[in-house]
Amino acid sequence: MEDAPGTGLSEPGRRAREREVDVSEYWFNVRTREVEEDRQSDWKQLIGPYPTRAEAENALQKVRERNEAWDDDDGWGKPRPVSD
Repeated sequence: MEDAPGTGLSEPGRRAREREVDVSEYWFNVRTREVEEDRQSDWKQLIGPYPTRAEAENALQKVRERNEAWDDDDGWGKPRPVSD
């Protein structure tokens, strides 16, 4: 089978590659307060990954909501009874 012109791939290989979905991850950088596509900074500065840029942009809001939920959970951090 011949390569598709200029690709170095056979025609079926080229078609398969065209069908590949771009799967990016988005991270929120707490130092710069910017969203990064794919991890670019040190792990200590990042929250994520998120599947979309919009979700990464709202990372701090999600953190606030989770913190409030944990603060409101009277049983958080306390041992829970084991049921048989």
